[in-house]
Amino acid sequence: MLEDSFSELEQTRLAKLHKMQEEGINPYPTRAEQTHTSLKAIKAFEIAESDNDETPIQVTLAGRLRALRPMGKIAFAHIDDREGRVQLFFRVNDLGEEKMAELDEYYDLSDFIQASGYMFRTRRGEVTLYVEDFKMLAKALRPLPAAKDRVVDGEVVRHAVLSDPETRYRQRYVDLAVNPDVQEIFKIRAATISALRRFLDDHEFIEVETPILQPIYGGAAARPFVTHHNQLHQDLFLRISFELYLKRLLVGGLERVYEIGRDFRNEGVSFKHNPEFTQLEFYWAYADYLEVMNLTEQMIAFTAEKVLGKTKITFDGKEIDLAPPWQRIELRQGILDATGIDIEEYKTDESLEAAMKVKGLKPKPGSPRGKLIDTLIADFLEPNCIQPTFLYNYPRDISPLAKNKPGDPTIVERFEGFIGGMELCNAFTELNDPLDQEQRFLELGRAYEVEDEERHPMDDDYLNALSYGMPPAGGFGIGVDRLVMLLSGRRSIREVILFPHLRSLTEEE
Repeated sequence: MLEDSFSELEQTRLAKLHKMQEEGINPYPTRAEQTHTSLKAIKAFEIAESDNDETPIQVTLAGRLRALRPMGKIAFAHIDDREGRVQLFFRVNDLGEEKMAELDEYYDLSDFIQASGYMFRTRRGEVTLYVEDFKMLAKALRPLPAAKDRVVDGEVVRHAVLSDPETRYRQRYVDLAVNPDVQEIFKIRAATISALRRFLDDHEFIEVETPILQPIYGGAAARPFVTHHNQLHQDLFLRISFELYLKRLLVGGLERVYEIGRDFRNEGVSFKHNPEFTQLEFYWAYADYLEVMNLTEQMIAFTAEKVLGKTKITFDGKEIDLAPPWQRIELRQGILDATGIDIEEYKTDESLEAAMKVKGLKPKPGSPRGKLIDTLIADFLEPNCIQPTFLYNYPRDISPLAKNKPGDPTIVERFEGFIGGMELCNAFTELNDPLDQEQRFLELGRAYEVEDEERHPMDDDYLNALSYGMPPAGGFGIGVDRLVMLLSGRRSIREVILFPHLRSLTEEE
């Protein structure tokens, strides 16, 4: 039972709750009132004060009790709401002995309280609510973490803190309650998604929704999660990408489409990977990867401007300018400059592996050529792409859904965007030849083992859709979580996901 886990202090709070109930006081009333937030109440008073208007500013406020200082026949308190903090003043002459005793006997820090009265300024100059009535809105049986001194708006105040990352991620509700900067991260996240959506809407894209449960996974190189539909007696996959469904919509005549939603990849967890993450993908008929490249840098700069009011950010101690134009580096040249290896001289798995060994590198034996190239990108190019950089023109064998570059069947029109030393986005000129696409699927099926995450299964329905004709198009995908990391200056994806996946406690034990 929940009560069995309570500490001695929490049992004391529980006893107060029971006593309130015995006295006919509901610690969890059905209705609450709030005419103003703390900030709006303070501003309303200050406006009236500047206008020399002495009409009382009557308000009803609601929030979490953060400080309570009984002083005999008066008491001061502070409450927090979504916009900030405000002081409350209680006086026995106005409330009566019984009501003041209720405050002293039943109320603890972290409780939610509703208070009504009028705004005034104390002798010390703080705009405060003169409480004429109050009631409990929710009794907190567990206190928030112990308070420490913090400087807020130039003043030293007592404030609860929670710093252990593991506890913060497991109990995000406490993390949000005691760490105001964490709330700011998720306000940035919401504003980021809103800005991305606004940018694409303004460019005449339409937002759509595609299946999360899919009979065949595809559109990315990743291992899927598998589930089972009991009534249909059918295994299904949580999507790893929106791509193949969104491109079906191009076939149907929706020329500019996008989706923002969750993808799921059964892969490792790291500072930039979570099994469940938020992705934005768009597909744009009659565009190619160069036009998508231009739109991408415009979109990211627009988003930064809307969210932060600027395009220059600081990430991992480095100043980064998101304003266009971004640096563009052809992949072959980038790898050559970084490693001395010209990948075009090594067309087979074995020859590239041997060349890497000559340079003192330690590739995984027997890896396909595409994986070896990905290793070179991850180890030598990605960490050094601090300023926004597009790497473009990728080998065909690691880009099964991209169109060949004219005049060179070994290269496809693909780019990846990197900022702050990590990959942010991926885009192609989309392959729309159904026969070529079928051949690519077959090649990928032969080149990789059945359990290999790079393996792309054959999607016959997608090939059938292409056979009806898909217009030439550019496609794009971006990890929204990583973009939020950049805009909020956070180095771990767990900081920008409200409830990141963690190993179970029983498993850890």
